[in-house]
Amino acid sequence: MWDYPRPPRLERSHETVEIHLGGRGVARSSATYRVLETSHPPTYYVPIDAFEPGVLVPSDGSSFCEWKGQARYFDMVTDGTTVPQGAWTYPNPTQQFVPLIDHVALYPAKMDQCLVDGEVVRPQAGGFYGGWITDRVVGPFKGEPGTWGW
Repeated sequence: MWDYPRPPRLERSHETVEIHLGGRGVARSSATYRVLETSHPPTYYVPIDAFEPGVLVPSDGSSFCEWKGQARYFDMVTDGTTVPQGAWTYPNPTQQFVPLIDHVALYPAKMDQCLVDGEVVRPQAGGFYGGWITDRVVGPFKGEPGTWGW
């Protein structure tokens, strides 16, 4: 991932992405996007329509990415489980990231489990980042202790 670009690159992925929350699968897709950025593991963006109905509930708040633009957040809700602002989307992204419209990224650390082609994802450290670590990517990754200034 140290050869990932800055600014980030958007690429289509046909890997099977699965998301589990509240003891059940809430999304599955083989038509996702990955955002690749120097010092970060990939962040996956899943089509909104791949989520079970009612799981994504629009929430207050927003943030700004210098590359992608203004993000809006979703609470992720299942029977008995709510993850406040657990996912985000870019409804009006910058030109380079227009394909992300109607796609959602999430924090793997806040889910029961995320998988890529059957491999359990290890979340990027730090709580602020949404990177998905699999055996295919090699660190160190931003977010670990001592990496804030990278």
